[in-house]
Amino acid sequence: MSDAFYSHARLYDLMFPGGGPAVDFYRAYADRRGGRVLELGCGTGHKLIPIASDGHPCVGVDFSSEMLAEAQRKANERGVAVEWMQGDMRAFDLGRTFDFVFITANSLLHLHVAEDLVSCFRSVRGHLAPGARFVFDVFNPSVRLLAEADGVRRARESLSFMDPDRGDVGVEVAEIYDAPAQVTRGTWYLSTDSEPDFVVAPLEIRSIFPQELPLLVSLGGLRLVERFGDWSGGPFTTDSPLQLCICESA
Repeated sequence: MSDAFYSHARLYDLMFPGGGPAVDFYRAYADRRGGRVLELGCGTGHKLIPIASDGHPCVGVDFSSEMLAEAQRKANERGVAVEWMQGDMRAFDLGRTFDFVFITANSLLHLHVAEDLVSCFRSVRGHLAPGARFVFDVFNPSVRLLAEADGVRRARESLSFMDPDRGDVGVEVAEIYDAPAQVTRGTWYLSTDSEPDFVVAPLEIRSIFPQELPLLVSLGGLRLVERFGDWSGGPFTTDSPLQLCICESA
């Protein structure tokens, strides 16, 4: 579950500040659906806090206590009420149903084996109210990019950030692609000029290919209603950057 990577919640938020079209999409979708909202893999609340600020009753579940603590701090700072819960998306029972359930930002890809993905989908199905929707987004795998994961440590300039305590922080990543497992196994390095590699953390992310995705969803008792290729609702094509999936109970 890449525990070490997500134990640095404050740094995570500096590296991935949130906002943008993904937040706009999920916020608008929650407004259209109405009712109770559940986010799995909620992290520090990038999506759920704005949704809760619109007046929706929200529950956020995450595996990382550090991420949840930061989410609670941010929600308190904004005066927003969210029920934060530590849990495992592979199997959970909250004892209630929701009108909208979602998993965003590739969080689903921390589940590496098919059995865990199917178990997650089955747990989601058990929490869907009549007529509810389950939405998730995962990247659309590029065989070319996966093949380029050669283990060499490279700078990710777009992810560099300013830490008020440390100054400029550079980010480097070394990745290899484990083809039989469909998992990209990476190590992330955060450094400053005076403190090289002050964080070294593994991050392993599965790929879900377009042909297998509907089968996994179906095995979990769900039906893939729509699959978009971008945040504007454009069609899913070979070159689409993501698979934005709208599901319902089968």
